[in-house]
Order: sequence, then structure tokens, then C-alpha cells
Amino acid sequence: MDLNTVVEVRDARHPVPWRPGDAWLGGGTYLFSEPQPHLRRLIDLSRTGWTPVLRHPDGALEIAATCTIAELSRYAKELAAEAAPLFEQCCRAFLASFKIWNMATVGGNLCNALPAGPMTSLTAALDGECLLRAQDGARRRVRVTDFVTGAGRKDLAEGELLRSVTLPGRALRCRTAFRQASLYGLGRSGVLVIGVLDLRDGSLAVTLTASTVRPVRLWFPLPPSAAALRAAIGGAVADDEWFDDVHGLPEWRRHMTFRYAEEIRRELEGAAR
Repeated sequence: MDLNTVVEVRDARHPVPWRPGDAWLGGGTYLFSEPQPHLRRLIDLSRTGWTPVLRHPDGALEIAATCTIAELSRYAKELAAEAAPLFEQCCRAFLASFKIWNMATVGGNLCNALPAGPMTSLTAALDGECLLRAQDGARRRVRVTDFVTGAGRKDLAEGELLRSVTLPGRALRCRTAFRQASLYGLGRSGVLVIGVLDLRDGSLAVTLTASTVRPVRLWFPLPPSAAALRAAIGGAVADDEWFDDVHGLPEWRRHMTFRYAEEIRRELEGAAR
């Protein structure tokens, strides 16, 4: 879609003072999908040259905001890590064409803050941390579970930029389990639940996305009982935090979340033994 209110596109390698009507341009798959009448200028990140995925000496994985879904998928296929299958599962949760995969970025998916954003699901489940950069160069770090604060809402100040997301090395060494539900065969995720079992200490994290307005990550020192898991989910998600749109009623999302969380608990409890 043409954005006929945009009068200028600037290269992000040459910073300019931020002003009302500015927006960061990554892959543009969201920006160009619908009218953006409030925008006047785009700051293009495509030429920044950031390495899409970088493995640190301590085993942590840093994913640039400009990393495309296609690049992440290709990298994960060669990743020697217990959690590697989860990357492809979340990439496939896009249910998008190869054209979208080659343009859509990890950072864009996170900054849209949609409940069904699969990059939010992936990075929240693996305890990811966002690196944010302000216009004056100041940097701060925020966990993914705190970065996305609601449907379409994120902890991002005016002019602030999501630079990358870092996944700790310990999370990549964990066993994972994945469950997803949609109302339609090729529909947007209505429920997405991920379990992450630490094989070293037996701790279990269960992350809820798509069914809730924000990512919810529950951590247990040992796999809980069915009742304890159900109580933890009930206590963590308020009644008005179950998402409601054409892709699923809150009651259905809640029911399927409890169902999938229990399936994951059983699956990973067996692995822990």
C-alpha cells in the first residue's frame, strides 16, 4: 500500500533529530499493510549492516532487530542446541508466504506487540532481553515479558529503537515443547503455549502468548503438579487479560491454554525423569 502522507525517507546510518510523524522502517510488512495517516517520515534501518544473528562467547544468541524471519530460520537449521527446533516452530507460526519471510523482521514483530506475534512467543519463552537505544545514545535492557505490555502496547519511548534481542546460552540448552491452536487451518494463532525444561536443574518455564494480551512466563523450580500449574495460570492472568478478537473468544482461548499447558507439563515432566 502506498503511504501518501510520507514525504521523506532517511537513512538510519545518518541520524536526524526525531520529530512527530517519524517511524522506524524495518521490513515494512506492517507499515505498508494499512494506511498510516499520522506518518510523515520513515527512518530506514535496512542499510545498518547489523549482523542478523550473533553467537557470543558465553553461548548467548543476539538477534538483531533487522534480522528477517527467513534469516533466523536458516540460522536455526544449523544451530547445535537443544532448543533449536523451537525457532522453526515459531517461524512457521507466521503462516506467511516466502515474500513476507524475506522482509518481515524479528524487531518489527516484537514492536507491533500483537498477542499472536510468534517472535514475541519465541523470545519470551527463552527468557530474552531487549536492548533499547534512545535518540541520545543511552541504552537500557528490558526483558521481553516486560517489553510487550499489552495488545499493541510496548515499553518503547518516543524515538527509542529496539536494537536487538539476546537469548541466554542456558536457555538454548533447554528441552522445549510447543503447542499452537487457530480457529482456521491457516489462521492467526489464537493460543500458543511453550514449555522450556532446564535439563541441568529440572526447572520448568511455561510461556503463554496469543491467548493473552501480553506474554506471561511462569517459572517453577521443578515441574509442578497439574493443580499447581492451573492455579499459577489462573493467578497470573486476570479475567480481562484473555484476548478477545475475531480469531477466538476469551473463553475458548482460556480453555485451550489450560489444556495445552497441561499437555506440555506432562511431556516435559517425563523428560525431566
